[in-house]
Amino acid sequence: MNSTLTTDRQDERLSGNEGLRGAIADVLERARGGDLGVIPVVVGLIVIWTVLQILNPIFLSSANLVNLTLESAATGIIALGIVCVLLVGQIDLSVGSVSGLSGAVLAVLFVSRGLPVWLAILAAVIMGAVIGWVYAQLFNRFGVPSFVITMAGLLAFLGLQLYVLGTKGSINLPFDSGLVNFAQLDFVPAWLSYCFAVIAAVWLFASGYLHAQERRRAGLSAKSLSMLLVRSLALLVVLAFVVYYLGQTRGIGWMFIFFVALVLIMHYMLSRTKWGRAVYAVGGNVEAARRAGINVKAVYTSVFVLCSSFAAVGGILAAARLAAANQSSGSGDVNLNAIAAAVIGGTSLFGGRGTAFGALLGIIVIQSISSGLTLLNLDSSIRFVVTGIVLLLAVVVDSIARKSRTSHGRA
Repeated sequence: MNSTLTTDRQDERLSGNEGLRGAIADVLERARGGDLGVIPVVVGLIVIWTVLQILNPIFLSSANLVNLTLESAATGIIALGIVCVLLVGQIDLSVGSVSGLSGAVLAVLFVSRGLPVWLAILAAVIMGAVIGWVYAQLFNRFGVPSFVITMAGLLAFLGLQLYVLGTKGSINLPFDSGLVNFAQLDFVPAWLSYCFAVIAAVWLFASGYLHAQERRRAGLSAKSLSMLLVRSLALLVVLAFVVYYLGQTRGIGWMFIFFVALVLIMHYMLSRTKWGRAVYAVGGNVEAARRAGINVKAVYTSVFVLCSSFAAVGGILAAARLAAANQSSGSGDVNLNAIAAAVIGGTSLFGGRGTAFGALLGIIVIQSISSGLTLLNLDSSIRFVVTGIVLLLAVVVDSIARKSRTSHGRA
């Protein structure tokens, strides 16, 4: 009798009929095993928003949230590159300098040399990709630790940035250029924003349905049709509310949409492609990945190139947002915020754990702290302290989760 009940329950899981209750039980089971996903950062974001809203009712106003999204995009794109290198257990400390140098190259080629803006952007991004390729060669061929390579790059490219800008030290970008308008003034029409919300919900359902079908054909458990519908409808309601609420002022900026699009592309690449599986495999165990036939050196090269390329794109958008490239571009807390955003977003410093959405969630946390404390007229020193505490808590949670996964045999 007991064996019959057990078989029935297994069949129920395989057919995906557990619904919402089964999905919640699965999440709880994974959490007990140390697979927390984005739960800590989502809970942390809710707490931060609640506290800041209580202290200053302006924080969650539509106008402030629109500014928050725009300010998050440039550094968030840099953090997306950091996620890639952290997934393989490496680090890039030079993303701030690379972003500043790319902004300087853009300004010189576009303003001083008179090249078309698209050509200046392309040159700056190619420069970033070449920097990442050089890093990878030093790492793969000579075994120099990525910490040392990128620390040297941080200093070298900061000096090169000062050289490129010359004695002026600052180059203004034309306010009427398409690039500056993209970063400051271009917002998605309301009707198109709602269309994006519908497309996102449909895409979530379609991808989930296809994935569930693949798992059922393989004899594995999969989400039920009702669960997929509920999840997609929930996303649609949330996104529609966001579009409505931000539309009370200016709406959603195209620059933030561009950032989200990059996150979605990287999420697909990491979760649905052979390359993405190789990245996680290398981050989990390099030697095992090598014995499994994965070209480990190629994986390292790809993530370093992606990281520096994203840093270049982030630097271009930061310069466009400011409408200038100067000696302080990419300096200050840009480097630390990008790395902190990736870690706070749930990317493990030990490699093999994390998602592209971590960059999005992490930078929103950091920018929320910055925006909230600015509204409270608190000194920037407080912002650094609070951000440092949040970063430390994220690493502590990651370490505890890693120990839990080890004890449950899931490391």
